[in-house]
Amino acid sequence: MRRWGRSRAGGGDRGAGSVLGLALVAVLLVLTLAVVGVARAVHARGTAQAAADLGALAAATALQDLTGSAGDPCAVAGRVVAVNGAELTACRTRGEEVVVATRVPLADGTGLAARASARAGPAG
Repeated sequence: MRRWGRSRAGGGDRGAGSVLGLALVAVLLVLTLAVVGVARAVHARGTAQAAADLGALAAATALQDLTGSAGDPCAVAGRVVAVNGAELTACRTRGEEVVVATRVPLADGTGLAARASARAGPAG
């Protein structure tokens, strides 16, 4: 007996659309996870750079403080960097210039981290 709308010639293709649909969903899931990973890395890099910039500016300001009430420039940079969600990895003063390096670990548990550095001092 023959059923309406179906023929024996294409019988081997039954379910191929489901497999193709599942493959498409898997590819979209992998792409979404990749985009989220890149977004996290970009965010961590921005956080590290902002913390380095602000830490360097704060340290340079403390270095230029004539009263000495601000304290050690690298200690000031460490506090500012920590408040901005990063870890101070290096701080050095050279004359009137301050160089600060920071690190922000990625939140994905891979152990990777975004790093940044900034320099501040008088113009010229």
